[in-house]
Amino acid sequence: MAKRGRTFSYASHKTQRRRVYWIFAGVIIFFLLNSAVSYFFTMRVLRNQSMEPNLLWGDHFIFSSYQIYSLVPGLSPDASLPLQRGNVVLLDLYPGDPPGPVLSLADRLLRFFSAQRLSLVDRDEFHFVKRVIGLPGDEITMNNFVIRVRERGSAFSLTEFELSVQDYTPGIPQNPALWDSYLPFSGYFDPIVLGEDEYFLLSDDRSNTNDSRTWGPVPSSAIQGRALFRYWPLRRMGRP
Repeated sequence: MAKRGRTFSYASHKTQRRRVYWIFAGVIIFFLLNSAVSYFFTMRVLRNQSMEPNLLWGDHFIFSSYQIYSLVPGLSPDASLPLQRGNVVLLDLYPGDPPGPVLSLADRLLRFFSAQRLSLVDRDEFHFVKRVIGLPGDEITMNNFVIRVRERGSAFSLTEFELSVQDYTPGIPQNPALWDSYLPFSGYFDPIVLGEDEYFLLSDDRSNTNDSRTWGPVPSSAIQGRALFRYWPLRRMGRP
């Protein structure tokens, strides 16, 4: 009787250890797969009103990731990105150097096991969601908050809506009582020509929200990815 109890106890402990091992192995495999997929896709939540009326506070998006550019030998991260006018993109305007590999790995682990609630490197305040208005080589000008774009080599300009691959409606503010065309958010600026590695990005809300009107043209290295899909809330699920 005692022998049977000892045998049962040993078999039970062995089964329990095997179960713990497989659970631990499964978590590690899932973490590795999650880390690998993050080089191609990332999920973000819009935490401001700068993209109204088209994208709203609390919308959840899946972005394609351009980090793959840094992994492919011979492929420059400054190469032309597969972007079109009207695309919604994720920016990282972090002013400092990116975290090292050890800190980056530790941050991934903490984010993973805390369901993205905790981070060792909080960079969210430097992440922005904006819309692509101008591509490298474009001439950009604004009149009454609406952009006109003259493509490289073209003799005439078109409105941003005629060149966009996506339909959207900008939020046009009313001019204040002390309106001045020289103010940063006045809705007017003289033509500028984008360089070979420059993109012009704007908020859909054309009032006093930060975008290329204050930052200037944005280099490709700051563009982390393109919005592919809005998955929450369900009633607005679809292409952003």
